[in-house]
Amino acid sequence: MNIAELQEAIAGALPEFECLIYGERRMTWAEVNDRTQRLAAYLRKQDFGIRKERADLTNWQSGQDHIALYMYNGNEYLESMLGAFKCRATTINVNYRYKEDELVYLLEDSESQGIIFHAQFAPMLDNLRSRLPNIRLWIQVDDGSGEGMLEGALDYEQVLADTAPAPMDTDASSDDLYMVYTGGTTGMPKGVLWRQHDMLFSLISQQPQDTSIEQFVQAARHKANQDVVGKSMPLAPMMHASGSCMAFGAWLRGDAVVLQKTADRFDAEEIVSTMEREKVNHATLIGDAFAQPLLKEMDHKSYDLSAMSFINSGGAVLSEHNKQRLQEHMPNLTLLDAVGSSEAGRQAVSIYTSGGTNKSLNFKMLENSCVVNYDCDRILRAPEKEPGWVAQGGHIAMGYLNDADKTRRTFPVIDGMRYAIPGDRARLDDNGGFQFLGRESITINSGGEKVFAEEVELAIKSLQGIEDTQVVGIPSREWGQKVVALVATHARADLDENSITAHCRDAISAYKVPKHVVFVEQISRGPNGKADYKWAKETALSQLGVAE
Repeated sequence: MNIAELQEAIAGALPEFECLIYGERRMTWAEVNDRTQRLAAYLRKQDFGIRKERADLTNWQSGQDHIALYMYNGNEYLESMLGAFKCRATTINVNYRYKEDELVYLLEDSESQGIIFHAQFAPMLDNLRSRLPNIRLWIQVDDGSGEGMLEGALDYEQVLADTAPAPMDTDASSDDLYMVYTGGTTGMPKGVLWRQHDMLFSLISQQPQDTSIEQFVQAARHKANQDVVGKSMPLAPMMHASGSCMAFGAWLRGDAVVLQKTADRFDAEEIVSTMEREKVNHATLIGDAFAQPLLKEMDHKSYDLSAMSFINSGGAVLSEHNKQRLQEHMPNLTLLDAVGSSEAGRQAVSIYTSGGTNKSLNFKMLENSCVVNYDCDRILRAPEKEPGWVAQGGHIAMGYLNDADKTRRTFPVIDGMRYAIPGDRARLDDNGGFQFLGRESITINSGGEKVFAEEVELAIKSLQGIEDTQVVGIPSREWGQKVVALVATHARADLDENSITAHCRDAISAYKVPKHVVFVEQISRGPNGKADYKWAKETALSQLGVAE
């Protein structure tokens, strides 16, 4: 199953239905298909495409040309992905927060030969041009910033206007790549290689793997005939897999994708107003980092959000308190909380309906998901309680671009099945699921005990008055590492270190309770809502006067 081929099939069935809403822009399926075919035709003329088929490559190699996308959210981002797919090239997601050296590293490591970028990034690219000799195609997107054209760059809209649409490459394959560059919580960015077929059935559609193109099309056409075409609003940046995958997931259901007009920041008022105006019924967010500002806006002003029926959250903890508050504002809401990764896709879920929630770190495992021991050679079975690694088989990524060793370590074969083990710790529970313990890279070793940062963060967040928190370990002569919590409180909250640690003692084991609480005005997070543990550790060390 090729994603672009499937998109074209649905476009053929729903040509006049709305496909994409972005501010004042409202595009039909026929319009989006026309624009992506034009872009694909131009890229093909510039000799972008496939060099070697998957059968002749290892799991860590790419045989396709790579085009970097250096943009905020917008119709051009999704169009560029489809345009590349339709000429059998693939795209590289660029973190728009990167500084010069980080950007050069990513573009070199990804072997990008083309780049499509928002105009406001032209000065940065102009400074780096001499360090990017492999980029042979520069396409600039007018973003209203007033920046002039980068020398040698082409205007995105002019490219489309000057190029006739052409059918997509008929040799497009389910093996064609969907690449995700991920930095994780530590280390340099790395390219995760997915077959489009695996990405489709792991992170995008959630349909059974034997679902055919015709069945996708029939389902979309049936919704259109019944006048129940949905509107889906992915809130995460497209530069992260959660944003682009949720957008494609909506399209492949036949829904229209709705994007926030203000693309360079999270504007809660605009988002909630758009949800009300467009009667959005499906949204995706990233844990408390996105839920908190949305709830603050909903508390501030009355909105009719009765159309919202489903919210999908992943990538960060969504606390029980905020799940309940979302359901209070959206009476018809079903909320799905998911655990997943760029390497494994979705691995486990908790589903909440009005009036009931589960522990925020307890999840039901999906098909081919399991917990394996720390040596990665045995699957743990109930009633075993020892901590292990979350592992996922079936539709998973192939490997890391040009990194054979890391590919072999992260994707071992256990009992004859290939698994992805990206580094999340868990232990089995008594209900056929597991308790999520956190990412290995942020595990704190204190006094011989392992402390999982997310568990402590969840305990702190359950205290009234806490706005956000991050927990880190810093050096300690007595403990090896000691647990430190950085905490941001609501304006009128009357909290101090003693009240927070006392609350934690009632919720978690004594050795997990923070030894220090550092109060900050705001917790630093990435644009995808994920914790910035590097910032948290540096802040804790500085505030407490401790050397690394």
